[in-house]
Amino acid sequence: MNIETLVNNMTPELYERLSFCAETGKWPDGSVASEAQRGHAVQLVMAYQAKHLDSDQMMTVGSNGELVTKSKSEIKAQFVSSDSNDSIATFKNDEL
Repeated sequence: MNIETLVNNMTPELYERLSFCAETGKWPDGSVASEAQRGHAVQLVMAYQAKHLDSDQMMTVGSNGELVTKSKSEIKAQFVSSDSNDSIATFKNDEL
């Protein structure tokens, strides 16, 4: 079975289990994962994220396997509100 088939059939619950293993080196039940298991978990998590999750991270792996980087202006644009009339509420001392 190839990795693409695995990723296409992976449930969100399985993704969470694999992500936990990749991050901690342990399975959710507390048993220690072997180096091979952890390595496979990392690969599957990265493939799942590239295929199914829209990331707001600066650097990610795209669905085609290529490294995707966002420019500084693209990152800034994420945080700029579409409504430019938003303002911060201001109060005078006697109003508090």
